Parts: sequence; structure tokens; C-alpha cells
Amino acid sequence: MKSCLIVDDSRVVRMVARKILQDLSFDVSEAGDGKQALDSCLVSMPDAILLDWNMPVMNGIEFLRALRKTPGGTTPKVIFCTTENELSHIYEAMGAGADEYIMKPFDSEIVESKFTQVGLI
Repeated sequence: MKSCLIVDDSRVVRMVARKILQDLSFDVSEAGDGKQALDSCLVSMPDAILLDWNMPVMNGIEFLRALRKTPGGTTPKVIFCTTENELSHIYEAMGAGADEYIMKPFDSEIVESKFTQVGLI
């Protein structure tokens, strides 16, 4: 079973994403900010990361840059899931190592489509 770490400061978003990903047969873990997520990845690297941009402590782009520098950190497929819809944000995320980009709000069809595009399904 593939694993996915959901990184979002919203408990509601994590709950919705967890339901969608569990229905897609993922083993799901959660983090409320980028620092928690990085600590989690250092213990056990997931196959996928669904990542919010705007979070306290360490935001999504800071987390992604740090992740990609850690041993094994180039392996997970990272899908940004955010309200940031400016092209500059999308380019910055992809340049930092994101594999895909989902706009909030999202639904199961969008998540499944993006996870399929990056080869996770």
C-alpha cells in the first residue's frame, strides 16, 4: 500500500483529503505544518505528499525546498494543494520540486486525476 502525508494547517482539509486518499487505498498520515511534515519524513519517507502553501512555522515552499535536500527527499511525489493560483506561485512550486499543483477547493476526481498523472495510481 502506498503512503501519503497530508500537510495542511486546516484540520477540515486534512480530514477531507484523508477520506479521499483512503478511498484510493493510500495509507495516510498528517502534519499541521511544514516542520511537523519534515520531521515525519525524516522518520519515514512517504510515497506522496499533498502539500498546502500557507501554514505557520514552516510554509509549504520552505518545506519542499528542505525536503528535496534531505536523503531520500527527491523520491516522494509532491502535489501542492493550495489557494495560491498565480502563475508565479505555480512556477515557484514546480521549480522547487513539486510534481503537480491542485487548486482548492478540490474533490476526489481532481485528486485521483493528479495522482494518476504523477504515476501514483
